[in-house]
Amino acid sequence: MQRDTSSSDASASHTGRVRRRRQPNEAAADGSRANGQPLLVNDQNKYKSMLIRTYSTVWMIGGFVFIVYMGHLYIWAMVVVIQIYMARELFNLLRKSSEDKQLPGFRLLNWHFFFTAMLYTYGRFLSRQLVNTVTSDHLLYKVVSGLIKYQMFICYFLYIAGFVWFILTLKKKTYKYQFKQYAWTHMILLTVFAQSSFTVANIFEGIFWFLLPASLIVINDIFAYLFGFFLGRTPLIKLSPKKTWEGFIGASVTTIISAFLDLSTGWLYCDPGPMFKPEHYLLGGWVPHWFPWKEVAIMPVQWHAVALGLFASIIAPFGGFFASGFKRAFKIKDFGDSIPGHGGITDRMDCQMVMAVFAYIYHQSFIAPQNFSVEIILDQIIRNLTYEEQKYLYKQLGEIFHERHQMHS
Repeated sequence: MQRDTSSSDASASHTGRVRRRRQPNEAAADGSRANGQPLLVNDQNKYKSMLIRTYSTVWMIGGFVFIVYMGHLYIWAMVVVIQIYMARELFNLLRKSSEDKQLPGFRLLNWHFFFTAMLYTYGRFLSRQLVNTVTSDHLLYKVVSGLIKYQMFICYFLYIAGFVWFILTLKKKTYKYQFKQYAWTHMILLTVFAQSSFTVANIFEGIFWFLLPASLIVINDIFAYLFGFFLGRTPLIKLSPKKTWEGFIGASVTTIISAFLDLSTGWLYCDPGPMFKPEHYLLGGWVPHWFPWKEVAIMPVQWHAVALGLFASIIAPFGGFFASGFKRAFKIKDFGDSIPGHGGITDRMDCQMVMAVFAYIYHQSFIAPQNFSVEIILDQIIRNLTYEEQKYLYKQLGEIFHERHQMHS
């Protein structure tokens, strides 16, 4: 009898739980959460987190500005260092210490493939640009020239050596783990080099075309954090629980405005090309008669900056969402802990990689000149021919001009 009563009570209690409606205060509490994680605006430790993040951001921006000031080769070296850190973080995702103990030297094989891919990528994309960058050092010039001349053969031989190395290291009971690591290594190389090579290509197109896209991502990231920190209420996407619509929209507007206005402040101190020379537009009937300015000066590059700003604020953040989904798949919070308050290098480079590809494609499609001029040809000669080839070209042109002068005289 007692058992029946308890059973009846349990059944009633269960029914009550099923039919019980959520109260308004509970809905509000759940509305402030996404996937069980609180939004940043409701995080009790947010000010401590913000202080750490701000400190790291100041150091990163300061270091970035210094490296940009040093020039092309130092920026390229920075990209290489970033790639190494990204590869290390990604290599560690599927690493299992128990299997690694049975495979001495297996990690070294991953890095062998990594540096082989690095040699192939930069030899393929930079070629003569890198040679002409190091012409001041005779020994380094000869080394780099030789590497580029036989670059494809060297890379193929190194890859085949790694392939043979992998086959020879296969061990019973670890086949599945080893082949999984082999496939994972190649996926990392594709992810890291296929996108970051466009970053380096942008650097050698002109530091401006590297700096503008990169700075737009930084601006968007900072203001998305600030708007979300102070105003964020509405969850944006389940993959990133702390991202809000307020942060996304506020950062988008700020990024686009800064992209247009920052270039109008005259911070470019160089002999400007046509794209950087202001064009004057009459406002006419667009403004009231009492408005003091009747015309506005806009550089053509500002319109291109707006296009890049739109991509940086609307599409590039999806690189971050992709990374968030990737981390959820592996059940990790961050890719690493290299940057206090930010996570790993990969956490900061997800949007930059997407942006670099778009910036390069946009530059080649809409900005790079499609017709030839004396200035363009001279620039290509200086950038793509070695010093000896330039001397040979000069000699050949001299002979051609001499023959034509004799014919006309």
